[in-house]
Amino acid sequence: MNKTFKKNIGLLHLWLGLASGLIVFIVALTGSILVFEDEIDEFVNPEFYKVSEIGAKKIPVDLITKNLQDQYSIKKINRIYTYNDPKRTLTITAADTDKKNQIFSIDPYTGKILGQIPQRSRFFSIVLDLHRHLILGDVGKFITGCSCLIFVFMLISGLILWWPKKIKNLKQRLTVKWNASFKRVNWDFHSVFGFYSFLVLLIISLTGLTWSFKWFESGIFLLADGTTKKPSAKVENPTKVDPQLDKTYFYQNIFSKTDSVFPYKGDTQIRIPSDTINSITVIKLNLEESIPNISSTAYFDKYTGKIIEARHYEKLSDGDKVRRLIYPIHTGSIYGYPTKILAFLVCLFAVTLPVTGLLIWLGRKKSKK
Repeated sequence: MNKTFKKNIGLLHLWLGLASGLIVFIVALTGSILVFEDEIDEFVNPEFYKVSEIGAKKIPVDLITKNLQDQYSIKKINRIYTYNDPKRTLTITAADTDKKNQIFSIDPYTGKILGQIPQRSRFFSIVLDLHRHLILGDVGKFITGCSCLIFVFMLISGLILWWPKKIKNLKQRLTVKWNASFKRVNWDFHSVFGFYSFLVLLIISLTGLTWSFKWFESGIFLLADGTTKKPSAKVENPTKVDPQLDKTYFYQNIFSKTDSVFPYKGDTQIRIPSDTINSITVIKLNLEESIPNISSTAYFDKYTGKIIEARHYEKLSDGDKVRRLIYPIHTGSIYGYPTKILAFLVCLFAVTLPVTGLLIWLGRKKSKK
């Protein structure tokens, strides 16, 4: 490999690393926490996610929503989540009179409200906002996206710098010399474990670009479907004026119809539109599949409750299927706990990279002096 080329790569690796180090540290640390978000949250708040006793039969969802609206200052219900697990509570996200979203946990057998938390002040909502936006909105989203692009370059350039000049030196590059000086151990830790985690970190970084840049997401559909056009996630509501029909069991009937259209075991969520144009979206996750995030979608008239359209997962475009796999790949949940643990460990290692990289730079500055 050309010596000048490698030297230039080293300089880019150094200065881009110093420029993006703090952002990488924050994103990697929050990412490692988010890997086990569900498990941590359920462990810390078991009463929010599990009922104390499984009843004989779940009561209609509409009675629960009415009870919620009667007891709390609810302006609008946004989402309703039901779960296949009989121990799980029912969850509703609703906006109060101040238009702030609240998450309610409800016993589906008794209708008792077990807990309430503002959506934005929830611990993992803050962690996710830090991870994606640095709590800076669109500006933070752009910064994390650029840092992610830089990190992709850092991984590739790091591999180039790690690559030994001679094959006989390969063993030295694959092991950490723990009994050496701190400076040597730090360098070995940075480069050796950087090599071992290279592929997983590269996959996590590349998939993370999906949430930062529209062009990256469009590229997924272009490669898979031959077009950058993404299928619309919304369907316009056919009924324009509310006919004022009996809605005693409105939501319960929608859940029942969804189960008849998608008869597999799964968790279901109803998304009620915030505008006056679109219909109700119902997403049912297929728990019978071996990998997560496999779901089908149905659309219902928000005034009459009649089904408008059903989109079975099997009939989705290749681009849509690939796009749905991005999240479980990015979070490490694609194959359950083995890949989750792997993602957690490499994210923790990524937290150390800016620190060990900075120490390498400071050590070199000291040596030059």
